[in-house]
Amino acid sequence: MAEGKKLAGAGLRGQVAGKTALSTVGVSGSGLTYRGYDVKDLAENCVFEEVAYLILKGKLPNQAELDDYKSKLKGLRGLPQALKDVLERIPADAHPMDVIRTGCSMLGNLEQEDTSVMGEFPQQDAVTDRMLAVFPSIICYWYRFSHDGVQIEVETDDDSIGAHFLHLLRGEKPSALHEQVMNVSLILYAEHEFNASTFTARVCASTLSDMHSCITGAIGSLRGPLHGGANEAAMDMIEKFKDADHAEQEMMGMLERKEKIMGFGHAIYSSSDPRNEIIKQWAEKLAADVGDTVLYPVSVRCEEVMWREKKLFCNADFFHASAYHFMGIPTKLFTPIFVMSRLTGWAAHVMEQRADNRIIRPSAEYTGEEYRSVPAMAER
Repeated sequence: MAEGKKLAGAGLRGQVAGKTALSTVGVSGSGLTYRGYDVKDLAENCVFEEVAYLILKGKLPNQAELDDYKSKLKGLRGLPQALKDVLERIPADAHPMDVIRTGCSMLGNLEQEDTSVMGEFPQQDAVTDRMLAVFPSIICYWYRFSHDGVQIEVETDDDSIGAHFLHLLRGEKPSALHEQVMNVSLILYAEHEFNASTFTARVCASTLSDMHSCITGAIGSLRGPLHGGANEAAMDMIEKFKDADHAEQEMMGMLERKEKIMGFGHAIYSSSDPRNEIIKQWAEKLAADVGDTVLYPVSVRCEEVMWREKKLFCNADFFHASAYHFMGIPTKLFTPIFVMSRLTGWAAHVMEQRADNRIIRPSAEYTGEEYRSVPAMAER
């Protein structure tokens, strides 16, 4: 290996792989900011469309800009018939992340981004807005057709992306509380620096590929259980517990057997995940709203046990599990919600990579055989 190219840590952990002006993760203060704004401040004072505008366009919109942006996104919710045809052919037992990955790729065939002039991407904003508007339509159209046998109308008049998703999924407008929680959830998941899926998108973008390819690749990375599926795994675990005491008993057994428990700890945060504090409060409100006396107390006890025994804190995914469940969202659709949100961060990183591009091509530390000659056939 050449001098200075030694691998410093497995999985590139802790190594700087590029520059970004989009977010900070694990630094002083809240530990998470979007373009300089504390995520807690954004979650308390903004709707998701404001934050999407901020991430993609570099500033918070004024009222007129926000109204125009919402109106634009509302007009982009429809699905082409060819895409509906594809979604209707995907079986009900397909992984929903595969569905949205396929939907994104098919959309890229039907509505191709103009990349004919090398290094120029005049349609990237429009392509991103289209995906932001249509992703809830894609996943809900497939889910309702494959599970309920109905071809739903996807062009609702809901004011927000979160409400639009819930309306399509459940067939009725959501309550103000549910819409508010969806706004908060989408804000919390919108951007998170150079995580695995974002880095995938940037590597793809560095080749000057089209936006749909970059986002499809990112979805593929998010599909893996070590990145995007922790809230689903958390839900699968906590719904098996009868009460808080049973949860503690089972958790202690899992720890003794050294089983992996999803939804705890983080690659960057060292003592807490700022997003957990926010979604936990909303999970508690939702529990009170539905009269829950089991799932939320179970979740709290799991949090207490993991901190007491292993000093591991809940990450953003853990209390999202119960929050989504209280809103009637099927567990298998938890991670596609992540896609609906993180699309903003992915696309903004693609744009940032394109604006100051150099192909991402790292070196590897070779661990194979020493140099050798090919032996004659008789000598093998």
